[in-house]
Amino acid sequence: MRAMSRAKIAALGGMLALILAGCAPQPETASLRKPGALISSASLFDPQRFGGEWHVVESGIPGCSGTQNWAWDGKTAYRLRGTNCAIKPAAIDETVTLTGPGGRLMAKDAFGGEPIWVLWVDFDYRVAVLGTPSGRWGMILSRQTPPRPDLIKAARDVMDFNGYDMTRVGK
Repeated sequence: MRAMSRAKIAALGGMLALILAGCAPQPETASLRKPGALISSASLFDPQRFGGEWHVVESGIPGCSGTQNWAWDGKTAYRLRGTNCAIKPAAIDETVTLTGPGGRLMAKDAFGGEPIWVLWVDFDYRVAVLGTPSGRWGMILSRQTPPRPDLIKAARDVMDFNGYDMTRVGK
């Protein structure tokens, strides 16, 4: 009888542990960046030149594509409309605020509410790389379709340099 009570207690304890494990928050999407990798933003970022229409070329969301329109207000923010290929494919329509030098931006909901860093943009603002220090998302944008292959290669090299696992970022 005594052994049976211990068995019941152990079984109940195991069931309680399973129930509590089911209530625990689910793990976030795994980072696209290597843990501890350094990251940098574009030091010569020009908010006005960045404004306009961009096409999502590659992202950590397989198959996600679309356009993004970054309308610069001339002061501190963009009105961003289009496709969010950061966390999940979804529509974007919100304000994105310039928070610091080097193309550091922030939105309330878009891009998972995480900091948006412009990691690189080519001299003529034809291709850009966006990411976040957490590595939860990253993407390559282009003004042209199809994009220039040499600029996409450069963008992929920038992402790799910033610690992104390029086997997980694609079209």
